[in-house]
Amino acid sequence: MFLRIWVMAGLAMGLLVCAPALASDQEGAVPPLLESLRLEQPLSFCGEAVPLQDPEVRERLEKELLLSVWGRDQAVLWLKRSTRYFPVIEAMLSKAGLPDDLKYIALAESALRPHVGSAKGAIGFWQFLPGTGRRYGLTVNEYIDQRRSLTASTRAAVAYFSELYEKFGSWSLAIAAFNMGEEGLQAEILAQNINDFYRLYLPLETQRYLFRVLSAKLILTQSERYGFHLQEGDYYPPVRFASVELTCYEETSLAVVAQAAKTDFKRIKDLNPELRGHYLAAGTYTLAVPENTPPGFQKRFDKIHKEWSQQRQERIYIVQPGDNLSTIAEQFRVPLAAILIWNRINIDHPIHPGDRLIIFTPGSRTDSR
Repeated sequence: MFLRIWVMAGLAMGLLVCAPALASDQEGAVPPLLESLRLEQPLSFCGEAVPLQDPEVRERLEKELLLSVWGRDQAVLWLKRSTRYFPVIEAMLSKAGLPDDLKYIALAESALRPHVGSAKGAIGFWQFLPGTGRRYGLTVNEYIDQRRSLTASTRAAVAYFSELYEKFGSWSLAIAAFNMGEEGLQAEILAQNINDFYRLYLPLETQRYLFRVLSAKLILTQSERYGFHLQEGDYYPPVRFASVELTCYEETSLAVVAQAAKTDFKRIKDLNPELRGHYLAAGTYTLAVPENTPPGFQKRFDKIHKEWSQQRQERIYIVQPGDNLSTIAEQFRVPLAAILIWNRINIDHPIHPGDRLIIFTPGSRTDSR
């Protein structure tokens, strides 16, 4: 019995070892691991050669490439999203005279997802921290977070990359500074007396960073070589929209904006990922709306907003002694969460007798379509 188990295990291992080699001859198959590591031509980033003749450098690249190639679900999404977002990034990099390879940083940073965030508070396509985003002209407040906007955040990234390259004189160092901060990198350069990224001892995340970006570049530029055989219809199309100017004179529900654009709340949020929450602060905005939005947006908005504002005044409830948010929600048979949204308060917000709350009862028109 013991012998039979070992024979069966040996056969299974043989199948596992041989299967990739057999499958590699089939169209659309995944290439063997070692084949994925054999680069067919020299590798560069932003026109700077990657010194793969250095065994340590090659090992660092191979580690990240293996992780990227065999995280196949993620790599497929990289490819599919690239056609949705890269055209905008490519055009902005080209206009600024910056290398096209910088677009792969957004891929490595966020997988081209506008809302992804980190434990340190970085958010958006380029994973800016709030302070860095504001430093390069992005609005980051309770209503708007332009780190989530493709065009605004890429404009900030272009400015930041330009500054970093001017300061460090090489793209590999500029990208390291983008990851760890320019002051930290400058300190390491001075302490180690070396200004070559590949020879610097840096935080482990930064040592990996450029190689993650290079792995993304290899997969995106040689997708079939790595076993990703997508057809034209597999890629996500570019986002199509029209732009409108909107002036609102008081805080307004985004549902009113959606009604004026003759669409729904979700579509407005998806087209404008920088808009936070359910409300738009008073001000003037350029907003993306569906490309088939009919003319007269501001006029429709003003009319719908007037009706919405009047309704809110008619739905005011005066808080009574002994009330709390839960009892009020139960009294009007509405979700407590809806009261929080209608009144822009959080669950910990204390209420007091005499406070005015907006309550839309079931069956009444609400500020959602």
